[in-house]
Amino acid sequence: MKLKVLAILSLILVSSCASKKDILYLQDADINSNVKIGYQTTRIQPNDILKITVETLVPEAAIPYNRGNIGGLGGNSVELMKLEGYLVTNDGSINFPILGDISVHNLTTKEIENKIAKLLIEGGHLNNPNVNVRLLNAKITILGEVNAPGTYTFTEQNITILQALGYAGDLTINGKRDDIIITRDVDGVRKISHMDLTSTEFMNSEYYYIKPNDNIIVNQNDPRVKQSGYIGNVGTVLSVISFALTLTILLSK
Repeated sequence: MKLKVLAILSLILVSSCASKKDILYLQDADINSNVKIGYQTTRIQPNDILKITVETLVPEAAIPYNRGNIGGLGGNSVELMKLEGYLVTNDGSINFPILGDISVHNLTTKEIENKIAKLLIEGGHLNNPNVNVRLLNAKITILGEVNAPGTYTFTEQNITILQALGYAGDLTINGKRDDIIITRDVDGVRKISHMDLTSTEFMNSEYYYIKPNDNIIVNQNDPRVKQSGYIGNVGTVLSVISFALTLTILLSK
């Protein structure tokens, strides 16, 4: 009976420990290198906020096509730039000075730049304008077993899931690395993907590059889940085993 108790307690201790296979990232990195990168471009959706600037060889000629520079009055933070940005309406359009409503739904920032430049030239407004478009309110939400869960904004054209998790301070030691969940809304349809960060295979997924409004969820790994059961943590298990050994010695006398 005593041996059975000790065996069960030892089994609990072993099963509560995580192996390197559960923790290490990109375990097959050496055999999956030199792969061509396929960048993905973000497409504009309703409620996006765009920063659009128009430049010409004669700066004064472009003034009517640019909104006031709030940043010049007190800083150039993203939050200040949002106040003077162009909000994409529910029907996917923006109201641009002089040109009026312009549809930008599902276009890339490069496509919007070309579209506005073409309208300015064909309408006889400006000669050879340089149009620059940036998305200001791209954001992602990261929840679960990470060091700093929350919602993060970014202005880069492309960020990977690894970079996104870096914003959240990386996974904790208890994060389930082989089953990261990503939820994404695509044209009104919610899609869910599962990614295994212990293998490089996820780098070939369409979800490798994060899109605005993605949600990333990191669940607890099996050892962490087991710790939340009857026995809270490894320290508690050791205390129980120590008590059991002491009790066994006393009873055997």
